[in-house]
Amino acid sequence: MNEINLPENAVKVLKRIRKKYKVGFEPLRIRDVELKILQVQDLEHLLAGKDPFADVSIFPFWVKLWEASLMLADIMASMPCQPGKTLLELGAGLAAPGLVAAARGYKVTLSDYEPHILDFQRVSAAANGLTEVDFRMIDWKTPPAMPRFDTIIGAEILFRDEFFQPLLNVFNQYLAPQGSIFIAHDARRKSLPKFLDLAQKEYQIAVSARKLKSDDGDLTIIINRLQKK
Repeated sequence: MNEINLPENAVKVLKRIRKKYKVGFEPLRIRDVELKILQVQDLEHLLAGKDPFADVSIFPFWVKLWEASLMLADIMASMPCQPGKTLLELGAGLAAPGLVAAARGYKVTLSDYEPHILDFQRVSAAANGLTEVDFRMIDWKTPPAMPRFDTIIGAEILFRDEFFQPLLNVFNQYLAPQGSIFIAHDARRKSLPKFLDLAQKEYQIAVSARKLKSDDGDLTIIINRLQKK
């Protein structure tokens, strides 16, 4: 896809991105939803052998479409959306789940912690003609005031223990009454059991596992649904 197909404001954002990254639009099909996602094309240069399960503080998680993100996107594609329903994706990165939800009819807010990540999200939303999408920077330790959301989602958002309680505070601040939270993580992420142990004090937690094949071999993705007790 050439930038000539984008609205003028998105073209400006894409030009800004290309000053720093080599990027291109890659097709993504989730069930019957077809999208084009702006992605970094020289991943090896950026990742430089970093291990996402070792020092998470230096790994640029946002730069890759993770298997957990694709599984979460599949859940969004499988769920019917009633008119007017709102959804927040936390730590959205390239935002496949949130964009799929927007294509399904949700009013979506995509969030992350750095402006350049939101730029990728803006261009992808524009490239797919998704207009019911907002973009917000959210620091979990000092979250901004926003309306509550019917659904909150996040893929590979659990890192260091010190962020567990801030994340639960974000859930409590932004989740609407009777709302649901969906999170998806690689089963190898050791932080997941610790977080769920803390979260179960306030939430009913359902769990499912999905197995898939990847370049790294067979993977298991854990999907959790949280609802306030």
